[in-house]
Amino acid sequence: MGKARIIFHVDMNSFYASVEQAHNPDLKGKAIAIAGNPKERRGIIVTSSYEARHKGIYTTMNVGEALRKCPDLILLPPDFPKYRAASKAMFTILRSYSELIEPVSIDEGYIDITDIGTGRHPIDIAREIQMRVFNELDLPCSIGIAPNKFLAKTASDMKKPMGITILRKRDVQNKLWPLPVIEMHGVGESTAKKLATLKIHTIGELANVDEYLIRQALGKNGSRLRMRANGEDSREVDPNSIYETKSVGNSTTLPVDETDIEELEKTFLKLSERVAERLDAKKLCGSTISIQIRDADWHNHSKSKTFQNPIYNKELIYEEAINLFHKSWNGAPIRLLGITVSNVLDRKQSVEQLSIFNFEQFAKQEPIYELIDEIEKKFGKGAIQKGIEIDKSSYASKTSFSKDFLEDLKD
Repeated sequence: MGKARIIFHVDMNSFYASVEQAHNPDLKGKAIAIAGNPKERRGIIVTSSYEARHKGIYTTMNVGEALRKCPDLILLPPDFPKYRAASKAMFTILRSYSELIEPVSIDEGYIDITDIGTGRHPIDIAREIQMRVFNELDLPCSIGIAPNKFLAKTASDMKKPMGITILRKRDVQNKLWPLPVIEMHGVGESTAKKLATLKIHTIGELANVDEYLIRQALGKNGSRLRMRANGEDSREVDPNSIYETKSVGNSTTLPVDETDIEELEKTFLKLSERVAERLDAKKLCGSTISIQIRDADWHNHSKSKTFQNPIYNKELIYEEAINLFHKSWNGAPIRLLGITVSNVLDRKQSVEQLSIFNFEQFAKQEPIYELIDEIEKKFGKGAIQKGIEIDKSSYASKTSFSKDFLEDLKD
């Protein structure tokens, strides 16, 4: 058996609001919230300071409702360049401890300290990281310490702000099993509803459910969740995960609750263009397209379709998105639309399923790919590229800030 791992999950506390308070000390101790543009009906709270949370403000709350609840609430528009810079600085601090860093989003990541934790107690290392982030960046964070990623992530949520929590496998039965299953990472509302039909309401009931039963109901994900409920998680901290894009998507909140089909189709066209831009910037294609619809009552609906051949051009993305939309829209007013292309892979790696329709085109391309492969064998990957590549990351990245901030960490 190998050495037991020691994994931290570092989770920044109220990140956007904390960055604003760090940049402007006058905001410290005050109820502040980051929100979109209320005039365009994008008045939804993105995040808020702990002072605001104590007054009942929460993420996704409408700005109008937030101001009624807390009249002295200070509203600020998001400042993404500022947040990206703070995120990069935080990960730079983490990298001074280990190269085994896996950023998960702009404000959280895993660090495996197994090899550096032998001479010092993990809590001492966690305290040092926490205080460095606080003293050097003026930002609070919570850290979960555990033998695997699932337990580390769960632990970091247990004490906020500025908490440090150890969660061992032997703690799972007492600390996690009594909790409602919805509180477990990886379980959303729809999964919780499915589990409820199996009379599974707590994490403990999920941990002890029959393996065959849960697999029948939820497939591989059911088995995975059952393992997590038992505190088991074999995933390694993977620094290369930031290079792996699993999906590319874009969504937008509409200025008004919309029912005009022409306006909705125009929105889908814009979203298709943005998704295609981002796929093009990363040289990706994907075999599954999904649409998201949120109606005026905040009910979410999604529909997806998987193809034999991966797609990436805006015309096909638009056509398929519109088809899915017409199949799923019930005529209710819409406040948000989204398109995601998933199961993505590098275009050059994608193998087309030959058909009577694409055989001729594929046959013409094949000698070119063979030539590229020969040159790359001799001179290395990327020695030759087909066509002229234009770096579109400067504008394509703006469409999905939360994921594309990871590009900053690849330098």
